[in-house]
Amino acid sequence: MADQEEEDLRMALRMSMQNSPPEPKRSKPRDAASAPVVSPEESRRLQRELMAAAAEKRMRAAKIASPSKAIDRSPCKSTDVAKKDKDLGPKGGNMGKELSSDEANQLFSMVFGSVVSKDILAQWSNQGIRFSLDPETSMGLVQHEGGPCGVLATIQAFVLKYFLFFPDELGKVVPNIPQNLDSGRLTKGRYVASNNFSSLSEDAKARALVRSMGEILFLCGSDKRLVIANLNGICCDIEGLAKDETIAKALENLSIESASDLHKILRIETYTSQASAMQRLQVMIPVFQSRMGALLFLISALLSRGLDCVQADRDDPSLPLVTAPFGHASQEIVNLLLCGQAVPNVFDGRMDLGGGMCLKGISTSVEVGFLTLLESLNFCKVGQHLKCPKWPIWVVGSESHYTVLFALDTTVQDENELEERESQIRKAFDAQDQSGGGGFISVEGFQQVLRETSIRLPPEKLDHLCGTGFIVWSEFWQVILDLDKSLGGLKDSSGLMGKKVFDLYHFNGIAKSDLNGSHMALGGETPVQRPRLTKLRVSVPPRWTPEEFMADVVVSSGSGGNESSGKDTEVTKPEPAQHAPLVDCIRTRWARAVCNWVGDPPSIV
Repeated sequence: MADQEEEDLRMALRMSMQNSPPEPKRSKPRDAASAPVVSPEESRRLQRELMAAAAEKRMRAAKIASPSKAIDRSPCKSTDVAKKDKDLGPKGGNMGKELSSDEANQLFSMVFGSVVSKDILAQWSNQGIRFSLDPETSMGLVQHEGGPCGVLATIQAFVLKYFLFFPDELGKVVPNIPQNLDSGRLTKGRYVASNNFSSLSEDAKARALVRSMGEILFLCGSDKRLVIANLNGICCDIEGLAKDETIAKALENLSIESASDLHKILRIETYTSQASAMQRLQVMIPVFQSRMGALLFLISALLSRGLDCVQADRDDPSLPLVTAPFGHASQEIVNLLLCGQAVPNVFDGRMDLGGGMCLKGISTSVEVGFLTLLESLNFCKVGQHLKCPKWPIWVVGSESHYTVLFALDTTVQDENELEERESQIRKAFDAQDQSGGGGFISVEGFQQVLRETSIRLPPEKLDHLCGTGFIVWSEFWQVILDLDKSLGGLKDSSGLMGKKVFDLYHFNGIAKSDLNGSHMALGGETPVQRPRLTKLRVSVPPRWTPEEFMADVVVSSGSGGNESSGKDTEVTKPEPAQHAPLVDCIRTRWARAVCNWVGDPPSIV
């Protein structure tokens, strides 16, 4: 092989130094009179083609001889086939590479474990990534079975980011991944997106889906590579489109029951070019819309990260990523799609347990965030990375399902003047608190707080606070709320005490969530099942009010926010409140929020 390539190169060099056509290679002598006459233009064309072919062969040989110069520089030493593939490019007929038996075994065991029911395998083998046909929820991905909701909800969150905050990008044929744009949250200015979701065209929805999947997969690949898992037998026609008939044929009688099935059906393509990857994803939209779409996307994400890296991310790599007995996506799957690492926890950073052991959490800021009902039940604590994402969009987790919460207004996460001032004063107070969190400081520490926060208390108020020899936070804060702003206080002449009012939207993509009974199926016994979009009016009082400090009242999650021991003011009782488990999730982000909606309560199951 090497000798042949050298001969091609030498011939190309000879051709570049002469004006006559090259002597053709023959297996036997030919009659000179029968040789065709080649024009100078044809001669030059042949020269260029032969030189290009020889150079391309040399480049391929150099890559094979020097595998250490591959693009992937991941610290994890993975044996994934994805790491061995070159950027294939969006070429028609490209079938990709197959997984080895060992890689298929590792992948199947990682996702489903050693023992998995046929029901769980069926759930993950029969869920496509498709938009709802209902005009009211046409912006949402519809789910028909339990299980893959963690994958669908995360893709949905990124899709909403494009719909809401990058609508101009959806009109472009050549995509830009948001990391190449200014994707930071608009804290200095206000941007209010449109809620006219029914006006979205099919092209816009397809492009939002392509950009979302590409962004997630490149995130999993540390912005260096993207791996796409395809089905064996599916290729593209000359126009670069995946045909429905080839997809239907590939899916005919296809089932996944073991690692050997993955080995037979999967074909893997690896990309390091964003443009090539996006073009390929665009071509493969019909494949991801098919019944295998959600599983193929999960496999693509795992291979983009690298199977060994995924296992290194986890605290307990022996557990399957799809949880038994109901086949739900684990937190590792959701975190992988949100932040690019399959860590199992939702707090910020790492938690050192001593003895060289630690628990892994979210290490960086994220584009879209995460809230969970489990935090309101004190089972976990979501960190600021997930709780305060760059865009006001959150995947919402319950005990058994994932949905999406979002806002149209980018300022819903901004602190108002009172909240910023409160944070400043509280930080200074806590720095002097030597009581182990008891909420009181010494007179000397109090003087330091006043200096740091530029608070000038009247003598009578200062004497009152310092009379007992220590200063309690609740009493100090009550004085601050009654102190004029010119003296460093937070007296609010409007009477709203820093209250915020805004709208949130909740989307549940599972087709079992609409149980209002307005439309009945056959026999009039079962409500029509479809995704549901709910608008919530949210009123958030300031985190501390004089009434609550005086009575030491804590509003319980089940009370709906109606409890108050003080006067019936606009601060504590702005309007009749409604309660649902989603409200408890919202209150983990906005403490003591009061929510209202029209119609049935929003469902997170």
